[in-house]
Amino acid sequence: MELDITTPAMLFPAISLLLLAFTQRFLALSSLTRQFSQNHEHSAVMLQIQNFRKRIRLIRWMQEAGVLSFFFCVLTMLFIYTDYMWIANWVFGLSLVLLLIALTLSVREIHISMEALNVHLNQVLTERKLPKTDD
Repeated sequence: MELDITTPAMLFPAISLLLLAFTQRFLALSSLTRQFSQNHEHSAVMLQIQNFRKRIRLIRWMQEAGVLSFFFCVLTMLFIYTDYMWIANWVFGLSLVLLLIALTLSVREIHISMEALNVHLNQVLTERKLPKTDD
């Protein structure tokens, strides 16, 4: 495959949007964490806090992998510009691997987020004495 300067440049908008989405997730999670830190009366709070810790760690790794992917895309363009095509191909491959890692971590964070919602819903059902369902 012939790699030209437009190939890594096409990833710029995608990576930028992913980083924006990851930042939004982090901001939403930090807001939830602050709300939970003010509410110590429920037994499910500890489960939620543990969940938040996992999610914060994953989001940090997602952001780092996304930023590194962006960095290696730019580095690829530099190597293409200076006509170091062999290195450019490997660096671009590394950029794609980092992007895949960020996306995989994102899917894992979504699953953990769903677990947190289930903890919350179970708490609400318990408080209202409604039957729990596993969907």
